Amino acid sequence: MTKPLKLAFIGYGEVGKLFARQFLERGAAEIAAYDILFDDVSHGAAKRAEAREANVRAGASAAAATRGADVIFSCVTADQAEPVARQARTYLAPGQFFIDVNSAAPETKRRAAAEVMAASAHYIEAAVMAPVAPKGIATAILAGGPQAERAAALFKPLGMDITPVAADYGRASATKLSRSIMIKGIEALIVDSARAARAWGVADDVFASLGRTFPGTDFAALADNMAERVRTHGIRRAAEMREAADMLDELGVNSALARAVADAQERGAAVNTDKAKAAE
Repeated sequence: MTKPLKLAFIGYGEVGKLFARQFLERGAAEIAAYDILFDDVSHGAAKRAEAREANVRAGASAAAATRGADVIFSCVTADQAEPVARQARTYLAPGQFFIDVNSAAPETKRRAAAEVMAASAHYIEAAVMAPVAPKGIATAILAGGPQAERAAALFKPLGMDITPVAADYGRASATKLSRSIMIKGIEALIVDSARAARAWGVADDVFASLGRTFPGTDFAALADNMAERVRTHGIRRAAEMREAADMLDELGVNSALARAVADAQERGAAVNTDKAKAAE
């Protein structure tokens, strides 16, 4: 029988919390985490307490959290994926798995892989292909790297849906970000369209017209759903879209549209930030 895994998370936000809870429910031996907010003067104590209440050891640093772990998950924002991997090079132990689930550009993942492998650890490029909330650790994930097959086999008993797609790095992230350009772009278009239509009092007419063009879609409900998703996740998605734009730049494709979508996602998230400040 395979011994229960010791896991660590760098980043204890939406993904880290959900994955940690479900791994514990499915028999993980021990879970530790580190999040930059653990060091926050105003909220750090509460964040660390939240982790402890979930039976997750709150590390004083990323190095402390990952010490002795079999597998480390990097669950930060896309723009922090490479810096986290660069720092990890200084403390990873040979043979540890480092699974990078951040939505970063293929070249970013390749550079992150080089940092991790310099410590003789195993870097797994992971591309999460859907929102994690509905399925948690069972969410479809594409994996790349020399140890992708091994990682998939390691986590299959715990219920993860990892599909190895390449023995090298880049393909998994290219698949993810190409999809993101479409999905996040549609979100930005629908949110702005709905905002304009409602401001002019013509939303019902616009949604009805869209419904005739694309039968079977409730555009009023879709607009509300997408606006909420942007408000909740816009900062993270903006960082992801800037990684997608970097990918386009690397291909020699004009990235202006992708960067505009990133700005739109950020604007949508600012609605929540403004509300929070007003409530203080």
